[in-house]
Amino acid sequence: MHRQIAGKLTGPITKWIVLVAVVLIGGSLASFAGKLVDVQNNETQSWLPESAESTRAFEKLDAFQDEYDVGTTVVYYRASKLTEADLAAIEKQATEIAKLDGISRVLTPATAAAAGAPGQFVSTDGQVAKVEFTVNYGDKLWEELPGLKEKIDDITSLSEGGEVYLAGAGGQNADASTIFTSFDGKLLLVTLGVVILILLVSYRSPMLWLLPILSALVSLGASMGLLYFLAKDFGLTVNGQTQFIMTVLVIGAGTDYALLLIARYREELRRHENRHEAMAFALHRAAPAILASAATVAIGLMCLTFADLNSTAGMGPANAVAIVVTVLVMVTLLPALLVIFGRWVFWPFVPHFGSEEPTASGLWAKVGTAITHRPRIVWIGTAAALAVLCLGFLRLDTGGIPSDEQYTTDQDSVIGQGILVDHELVDASTPIQVVANADKADAVVAAITSVDGIAKPFVVATEGGTSLIVADLKSDPYSEAAFRSVEDVRDAAHGVAGANALTTGLSAVSLDIMDASDRDNKVIIPIVLLAVLLILFGLLRSVVSPVLLIGTVILSFAAALGLSGLVFDFIYGRAHTDPGFPLWAFVFLVALGIDYNIFLMTRVREETINHGTRKGSLIALSSTGGVITSAGIVLAATFAMLATMPLTFTLQLGTTIALGVLLDTMIVRSVLVTALNLDLGGKIWWPSKLDQANAPLDAAPPAAEPDKVTAGV
Repeated sequence: MHRQIAGKLTGPITKWIVLVAVVLIGGSLASFAGKLVDVQNNETQSWLPESAESTRAFEKLDAFQDEYDVGTTVVYYRASKLTEADLAAIEKQATEIAKLDGISRVLTPATAAAAGAPGQFVSTDGQVAKVEFTVNYGDKLWEELPGLKEKIDDITSLSEGGEVYLAGAGGQNADASTIFTSFDGKLLLVTLGVVILILLVSYRSPMLWLLPILSALVSLGASMGLLYFLAKDFGLTVNGQTQFIMTVLVIGAGTDYALLLIARYREELRRHENRHEAMAFALHRAAPAILASAATVAIGLMCLTFADLNSTAGMGPANAVAIVVTVLVMVTLLPALLVIFGRWVFWPFVPHFGSEEPTASGLWAKVGTAITHRPRIVWIGTAAALAVLCLGFLRLDTGGIPSDEQYTTDQDSVIGQGILVDHELVDASTPIQVVANADKADAVVAAITSVDGIAKPFVVATEGGTSLIVADLKSDPYSEAAFRSVEDVRDAAHGVAGANALTTGLSAVSLDIMDASDRDNKVIIPIVLLAVLLILFGLLRSVVSPVLLIGTVILSFAAALGLSGLVFDFIYGRAHTDPGFPLWAFVFLVALGIDYNIFLMTRVREETINHGTRKGSLIALSSTGGVITSAGIVLAATFAMLATMPLTFTLQLGTTIALGVLLDTMIVRSVLVTALNLDLGGKIWWPSKLDQANAPLDAAPPAAEPDKVTAGV
């Protein structure tokens, strides 16, 4: 049945129908890919769950401010002290800034003093001055901020020796938007370049690499176009993080699926003279593992919908959709292209009919033979070594990334924020905001006045029986000191009976995101493990084998996290990680890491029927070892390309996934799982009676040699 379906997809006539259909559908969707950025939601507060205190406070803030208002600060600095000419230039430049579209409420040292505005605008040592204003571009803020930054940079300057930086919430968003928008194309090009290089080395063919790359690009374009409609018409949450992760995921996973299919197709070309028949057999035998792998990744990602954080919950379905699109393209378009081009696409190493299969005596066959001597010692030693690596987890700090560590390159907003903090000049663009019942506003002000780390709180306005109280932070809004101040303000405000006080602001939002991430880590990780375990139960029709595989993946993930902790601390010098980092790393490593076990174990099961578990394990390792290693290197390289983005989060995530994938392919799948199979033998299929004889292992594993089929080309 499956073989008939596979044959119909790649027949002499149907291959052209499949090609035209996929190109038309994929091309139509891809034409909307460029619009995906228009429906992204990158507002931090939109990531929060409805239950978060910041979210509930935002609902009451509408009476006092526009939800799209963003406080922004221009920081002026001169180490030798600002001169009168500098201060005069600052006032003149502020006038020019006020003329820009979307700018309002501009405050300078002079106008603030005249209006009696709270807070200092020139530092006590005279080295720093600031200009504050509000930016509002409606829901186009993310897209407009980079252009605004360029205009402000053109307006603002000091004479030689002076420095100017755009900081505050507006400056931070401008830098982030610039990075995300400018690196989308660069990330794709760099990723493609690395994958093409690996495919050239792996295939040693000047043409073959082109087919999986073309298929991956069709997958990416179609995925982005489909997500545009899902976000636009069905409210799916998509942000900048979702898009850049989807880029490497589709290219990496898509190329992996292509590698596995092409490897099986090449095997079948040696057994079948007719290439259409060879592809039918290849699809029939490889597609179940590929589809199971994609299903595991997609279901693992869909588990993220249980997250409290909207950004995490949205990332799951978006990338799951991308995986589904990718696997559909890889089992339709790629096979059609391969049979259309024929055997010559493998040139100069063409797999001729009747030629010998080289994997039977290759590197992985030798590795398997080496393990056969003492498999129990091998798997115990390997597991112990991985357990030692897990200890590096103690070096990880998931308490959030402070402002001065969020980027791997210098950014104006970070430098400016640091100058304000160092010179004890409060940044009023990121205050703590408290909304409370108007009749208790004075009591709330009195209660929070004694909190460390904030300037003197005051009532800004009162509307409809609710008052807005503001207190500027004296520290970096992403620092632990700021988070402690938020917690202390909340404790003090909640202590005022009848005030119904709710606290928000940038630091409060960040703290609520940390709390939600901690909850998501505890809830979603077990759900993902259960989902993957159920898939393995159905695929392998066994209890023991799936449990063992899940155990190896958990051990591999913990080892990757431990190794990453050491790398972050001692090599990168960036021990702080985002609170959501463990969950993101877990989902990708478990969902993707289990892939290689699926590819191996489905082949083991296939070979067990004819050769028994032990011999079947060695045949499977020798047959799949090379392609799985290549697939792992491709996936590790694609995620490693996240490190090219100047963000600490992407550097850390890319590093961890790359290390974890390499551990899975080189150690866990090839050594640990194979050693377990050889030690336990047919017991791994319990309660199935797949290998009733539990056949002993002979010295050398035979190569799988199905009957050759001769047919006209």
